[in-house]
Amino acid sequence: MGEKVIDRINAPQDVKKLAPQELEQLCKEVREILIQTTAKTGGHLASNLGTVELTVALHRIFESPKDQIVWDVGHQCYTHKLLTGRKGQFSTLRQQNGLSGFPKRNESTHDAFLAGHSSTSVSVASGLARAKTLLGDSHSVIAVIGDGAFTSGLAYEAISNAARSGDHIIVILNDNKMSISKNAGSLAKYLAKIRSTPRYFRMKDRVHSTFGKVPVVGRPINRFLLKSKTMAKTVLYGSNFFEDLGFCYLGPVDGHNLHQLCDVLQRAKDMGRPVFLHVETQKGKGYAFAEANPGEFHGTSGFDVATGKQKPSGSSFSSEFGKYLTECAQKDSKICAITAAMKYGTGLNYFSHQFRGENRFFDVGIAEPHAVTFAGGLAANGMLPVFAVYSTFLQRSYDQILHDLSIEKQHVVLAIDRAGIVGNDGETHNGLFDVAMLMNIPGIVMYSPATYGELRWALDQALYQWDGVCTVRYPRGGEITLEEKQFPPQQNFAHCKASNQNIVVTYGRITAQVLHAKEIWQQQGKKVSVLKLNRIFPLEEEVFHILGQYRQVLFVEEGMKTGGLGQFVGAALLERGFGGKYRVCAVDNRFVPHATVAQATALCGLDGETLGRSHAAFFEKE
Repeated sequence: MGEKVIDRINAPQDVKKLAPQELEQLCKEVREILIQTTAKTGGHLASNLGTVELTVALHRIFESPKDQIVWDVGHQCYTHKLLTGRKGQFSTLRQQNGLSGFPKRNESTHDAFLAGHSSTSVSVASGLARAKTLLGDSHSVIAVIGDGAFTSGLAYEAISNAARSGDHIIVILNDNKMSISKNAGSLAKYLAKIRSTPRYFRMKDRVHSTFGKVPVVGRPINRFLLKSKTMAKTVLYGSNFFEDLGFCYLGPVDGHNLHQLCDVLQRAKDMGRPVFLHVETQKGKGYAFAEANPGEFHGTSGFDVATGKQKPSGSSFSSEFGKYLTECAQKDSKICAITAAMKYGTGLNYFSHQFRGENRFFDVGIAEPHAVTFAGGLAANGMLPVFAVYSTFLQRSYDQILHDLSIEKQHVVLAIDRAGIVGNDGETHNGLFDVAMLMNIPGIVMYSPATYGELRWALDQALYQWDGVCTVRYPRGGEITLEEKQFPPQQNFAHCKASNQNIVVTYGRITAQVLHAKEIWQQQGKKVSVLKLNRIFPLEEEVFHILGQYRQVLFVEEGMKTGGLGQFVGAALLERGFGGKYRVCAVDNRFVPHATVAQATALCGLDGETLGRSHAAFFEKE
């Protein structure tokens, strides 16, 4: 078997050395690697398959890292990693101590900026480009942003500022779903095509240059031609939003035509001013199963390459939540469900299917702040809105929760998915901050179930037993097994008494690790009681009364230590005169890197073995 083209690519400059006909083969080989690797490691496949040619063209035309490429979210950066010296490590994608699934500056100089949340690329690129301008650096900064990310207000704030900057910034819209221009007839597409060819650009430049040199009448003629061109474009295209802002708009361009991509990228590079390039791609390109079901292959935990069948995931908190909320909504017509472009991830596909004709389900796009305030408006006029959102994305909505919901006590339920450690997506996606973030908001109510029974009870409580903002937070994946005699699911807390001196306080999924540690302590002759919280805030006074009877209290929390529930409970006990020993075990002042959930839990010292070993000396024998 002969040498593959990809074997000759060890740095971006190697892409420039390839003959034009070799570029197509490179793209084919890249796709094979993407499919084979994500089948084993999991990851974001469909979006990466759609940007192979675009990435190859970018490295063909630009000079990374002098020219900087900013990937929005980072879901499309896998080909970039393969072309920038990391193909030898690519099998470690999303594995502990391996390559991240997102761009990371400390992983490669070719990664311009970390991205794990949507719609940040243009803002980042604007800052990078302005810094280059201030430093006298004429290299370009390129932001690659998907059409989905353009549903976020942050993206529009950024392009409004970037367009008028005058810096060397190129915004590439990777459009794989929706059309920007309504007038997409044959003539408009034809003109768009010739606008993206070198011959058109050369002719345009010659005309402007020639008339610009003609004395007296040259400038008026140029102005006349510019006005005529603008009028013609307005008739054919309608108003172009991006040109109105101040960008030079190019496209739409076939995102899988390497020759055309290279031509138009070269043109954008030569302009030396803000350029908006509209590229049309196909999500899942090159893998039939991903082309047919791009949503299913957006993020995958692994699959069989030959059949496209993904590994069975079984039941999860997300699916159980979605099913039970649908049951509740069948009985209560005021219940509405809201998602921010995560219908399937949050389990709201059941709700949307059941009520698709009733307009009670709302997908607002990647616009979490809008989702929260929109929910407040629904609540103010008598509806019962439930916003299902990943913990990591709820962080973008703090101001809206505080000002638009809590001050007026609007009754909105926040279903916080992926709370706690999420695993392979790493730092940007771990849901470790929501408890510390929300506890300081007046009137907030928070539940943290560990089983599906507790989830249903908590959702009922949040819907019908409280006013104001109520949250139900639950982890990625399935429930843990608890003995109902010891931990009844339908109560605010459960006190499993086994000692008169030692007690562990905890909540949620991490309870399973605490119970494992309890067995280790018991083997050492140390009895330990367990207090499991289901409603974690506000806490009943009885909770502090129970804890006040013990001499050693250990609080174990799958969240941030600083500002977390453990610190709150410790301070409250101190105010009540507690004279025993108190310790908090939680994630302490760090971001948790990508790894499996089990590995990340152990890294934080929250697994049963580490808890049992590290805190054994804290407890006393009776």
